[in-house]
Amino acid sequence: MNLFYAIVGEDVPDSLEKRLSARPAHLARLHQLKDAGRLLLAGPCPAIDSPDPGPAGFSGSLIVAAFDSLAAAQAWADADPYVAAGVYARVGVKPFKKVLP
Repeated sequence: MNLFYAIVGEDVPDSLEKRLSARPAHLARLHQLKDAGRLLLAGPCPAIDSPDPGPAGFSGSLIVAAFDSLAAAQAWADADPYVAAGVYARVGVKPFKKVLP
């Protein structure tokens, strides 16, 4: 049974350059989840109060997707290109219960 999990990545300081270089591979994995009907939402958290933070970059990311288990969600998160590129300082994974809408 697929359950939803929230994956929260917290960026290292000044991560923008690393993010931009790893972004195509990161997005490709998200598109795989979307195409499989498993992605609820995904996106970055701007480092400033703006939809386009420019050189301020991002403070992290949120992904909510369906996986078979917490261990499967954690393994997927650990294999994210942003982890390999050193974008994320930390990645947390928690079960998520969608209530609305």
